[in-house]
Amino acid sequence: MYATQAMAFAAPLAKELDENKVTPGVLGFIVFAVMAGGVWLLMKSMNRHMGKVNFEEAPAQAPAASARSAKSEPTSAAPRGE
Repeated sequence: MYATQAMAFAAPLAKELDENKVTPGVLGFIVFAVMAGGVWLLMKSMNRHMGKVNFEEAPAQAPAASARSAKSEPTSAAPRGE
């Protein structure tokens, strides 16, 4: 079946629809309102969580502590990826 034949077959079906009755309706509005409310709640939660994040760097370790950790860790000349 060619595309033109399919369109000729579907054209009478499309004419039967009343353009004034084809709307999203109340259900579409309710779905949209629920999604908008969910996005608003997610943004509110994200702002609250971002307020708790500390963006400052941690202070450098004390020299004595880093010397102790350097002795306990094995060192190698080759990088780990190779």
